[in-house]
Amino acid sequence: MASLSGSPHEVAASGVSEVAAAPEPTAAAVADRMRRLAQAALVVLTGFLASRVLGVVRSMVIAAHFGTGTNASAYVAAIAVPDTVFQVLVGGAVGSAFIPVFQRYIARDQEEDAWRLTSSVINLGVLVAGGTALVLAIFARQVMDILAPGRDDAFRDLAASLSRILLITPAIFAASTFCASVLNSYHRFAVAALAPLMYNLAIIAGAFFLSGPLGIHGLAIGAAIGACLHLLIQLPALIRLGMRWRPVVDLGHAGVREVARLFAPRVLGLGVVQLNKVLSGVLFASFLGASSIASLDYAWLMLMTPLALAMAIGTAVFPTLSQASALKRRGQVEQVFSVSMRMNLFLTIPACIGLMVLGEPIIRLFFERNQFTPESTALTAFALVFFAIGLPGHATVEIVDRVFYALHDTRSPVFVAVGAIGLNVVLSLILMRTPLNLGGLALANSIAALTEATVLIKLLSIRL
Repeated sequence: MASLSGSPHEVAASGVSEVAAAPEPTAAAVADRMRRLAQAALVVLTGFLASRVLGVVRSMVIAAHFGTGTNASAYVAAIAVPDTVFQVLVGGAVGSAFIPVFQRYIARDQEEDAWRLTSSVINLGVLVAGGTALVLAIFARQVMDILAPGRDDAFRDLAASLSRILLITPAIFAASTFCASVLNSYHRFAVAALAPLMYNLAIIAGAFFLSGPLGIHGLAIGAAIGACLHLLIQLPALIRLGMRWRPVVDLGHAGVREVARLFAPRVLGLGVVQLNKVLSGVLFASFLGASSIASLDYAWLMLMTPLALAMAIGTAVFPTLSQASALKRRGQVEQVFSVSMRMNLFLTIPACIGLMVLGEPIIRLFFERNQFTPESTALTAFALVFFAIGLPGHATVEIVDRVFYALHDTRSPVFVAVGAIGLNVVLSLILMRTPLNLGGLALANSIAALTEATVLIKLLSIRL
């Protein structure tokens, strides 16, 4: 039900331009803020690392049960569909649009408007993600014909049946992700960081207890249960926080309109990003052998473990960046960005070198057992070496993008991302035909990530 009410919403809609610039804080206040920021980053980092460690355990369990064969590759192809629905329709709205607007309401002590905004975007996100997922579930087999043209009918039938189960998750994750962003905005990082742990635990349980009678479908059921737990674990903290959910979609609310305005450019950017992932990780890889899709996915998951460091830093600093931007404290934005980048590079550059040098023994240690053969290790390690080259680029993008979002600029990251993805696709088509084969897809990804990071840093230096 759309609201046509006036002034409170209209004042919020006008943005930071109606707020006088707050004075820059004192040196003592800056020191205290940096201390609290470091504490927040530590909490988020602990949660992210715990989630990534559990994610590695999850991958170990899946690898032991299914290796890099047809079942594992079909699961990777299937989960790409709900991941795309969620990331394009909801995921980008949280980072680039919702949190800055919500944070501005909180900074102005307009909590009633903040909760009405939250209810509207959660409800809208659930409806849009759920409706899209329903349509894709109906046409799942046709979707797999498009995603995996290099595989046979049996593979596409299996992937389609798995995707129908997994398409339950986008609507649930839509609600859960907005809830986590609210908790993070109030600096309640610990509970939000626990949610991914529950998701991973459910998948592990599905592999152990359901894969016997149900095969690879047990894994998909575990993921669906995990999505529910991802949401449910956050609800007690939100209730204690005083969150007031309403069954409304208030399209007349100025904050909702501003979220839509900020999010619109991201739809294009995220759509292209997800298309790139599907093209490289599923469609192109489907022509490179039966194990290629799963091997590429395992290599990417290994890269995501150190990349979690940058994601944790970005998550921790984003509310502070948004608040500083809302109060027009440009000096504080620059300071937080500088500290974040130093932390980021200090952690990710050694990780990059470590993965390149020790990738194969690490993969052998964690994965090589049962269905995960030495051949699986060799393929995955080969791809990981080339993925690792781009780790500093991916990590830098995680930080720099959030600075642009805090400044209410969602266009610049989108335009740069579209260009980088175009570069990735062109390089993928060239390099996959060379002796690099699967490694060519990973190298193309890394070159594009480093290029994207370089361009974003240059643009941000001009902006700040």
